[in-house]
Amino acid sequence: MLLVADIGNTEITLGLFVSDQLVAQWRLTTVVTRTPDEWAAMVTSYLGHAGHSTDEIKATVTASVAPRVTEPLCSGIEKAVGTMPVQVGPGLNLPVILDVDDPLQVGADRIVNTLAAARLYSADTIVVDFGTATTFDCITAEGRFLGGVIAPGLRAAADELSHRAAKLPATDLTAPERVIGRRTEECIRAGVLYGSADAVDGIVRRIREEWPTESTPIAVATGGLAGKVVPFSKEIQKVEPYLTLWGLKIVAAHTGLTW
Repeated sequence: MLLVADIGNTEITLGLFVSDQLVAQWRLTTVVTRTPDEWAAMVTSYLGHAGHSTDEIKATVTASVAPRVTEPLCSGIEKAVGTMPVQVGPGLNLPVILDVDDPLQVGADRIVNTLAAARLYSADTIVVDFGTATTFDCITAEGRFLGGVIAPGLRAAADELSHRAAKLPATDLTAPERVIGRRTEECIRAGVLYGSADAVDGIVRRIREEWPTESTPIAVATGGLAGKVVPFSKEIQKVEPYLTLWGLKIVAAHTGLTW
């Protein structure tokens, strides 16, 4: 079995692959104070609840944009399964081209999304990743990363609104029933969700207007918050919540790991 981890600033997404099938996935809160022993216990527990043991894990791969948690988590995984994860980074030779001014600044998750989009869709693609930030990755069919856009994330926007305005309550992100809210909570949900969807659609249209080839890129949504926004979007054409996990599996195969 293959264990992969997408380490984000807010959440860590773990995926378990049996052959080419994603058979389990879990979302953990990113906590920088956890020790390797604590991470090892969590990994062992999640695998056990899924009916698997740590002995079944033959390879692991991680991609991280949260450096402070990367080392303790990877050490914890090694303690649990007996193998140190392969980490996506500048030293890993992957079949992607980072066609930007400073390739070393491209996040590992965006590199993995580039690889996944090129392999899975074989088309020019805009990957919209709904996480702590909402990122737009511009990727050609042959795996060239052209750059993109980084916007405030959905949850961050909602939290900042309630934090900055004392009389506005913290609100969950359930779908609004109407645009014109009749209660404060409805107004916030409509503003955050409809506003985010319209912003995503507007940026996707602008990217398409600037696209450097004659192809019209498809728009693919991924990330933990994609399901909140996509129902209100007109430009998103595909949804793959675990695109980064699939990309990590492709990384594992490309680097010669077996599981």
